[in-house]
Amino acid sequence: MSKLSHEYSVIGGFNRAKVGHSIGVVSAIISSGVVTLFLLLVQIAKYFGYGERIPALILWPLGAATIYAGIYWYFEKHGWKISAVSSFLKVPNLDGKWHCKGRKLNPDGSVELEWTGVLTIVQSWDQIRLYLKTGDSGSDSISAALLHDASIGYKLMYTYKNQPRPDKPHLAPHTGYAELLFDPDLKSAEGDYFNGRGRYSFGTMELSRM
Repeated sequence: MSKLSHEYSVIGGFNRAKVGHSIGVVSAIISSGVVTLFLLLVQIAKYFGYGERIPALILWPLGAATIYAGIYWYFEKHGWKISAVSSFLKVPNLDGKWHCKGRKLNPDGSVELEWTGVLTIVQSWDQIRLYLKTGDSGSDSISAALLHDASIGYKLMYTYKNQPRPDKPHLAPHTGYAELLFDPDLKSAEGDYFNGRGRYSFGTMELSRM
């Protein structure tokens, strides 16, 4: 994960503490089974005269802690992205690049400006980073939350900090907030954004997975 990635909360999804506990239980069971099998093989080897000098130290990599670390690493990077697992946990896999079409609106709702960009989402089970690059600036997420609602689907809410390109001195750095509602197939989304602290503006965003 990028150093700029940060933790994100999950609202309405599976409790993360329970996930860690479940992996711990599985690790203990696997560790117990592997150690038992290994000791059985050692006894068989000794019976045939080959296992007299097998050190007990060889058992330490088979401990539950080591197995837990391995399982959690795989789950955190890849396992949770499996479609059936992601659906059960109610945490959508948004990882990847998204084409973004934005509209800056006037107070009366008319379109003041249209813009395009690419939103890159880097997501693991524990962390996420959203980086939106447009022709004028780049925006990095500061915090984020995912909401699962059975009636509307998945909503991503995040705050960000925008930094204009050096050749755009007329634009000011600013912070903002965005909400995106994803379609059930997770191939598109739409929502709103609001800027403040440097650029008071608002508008709409439409995403399509690249």
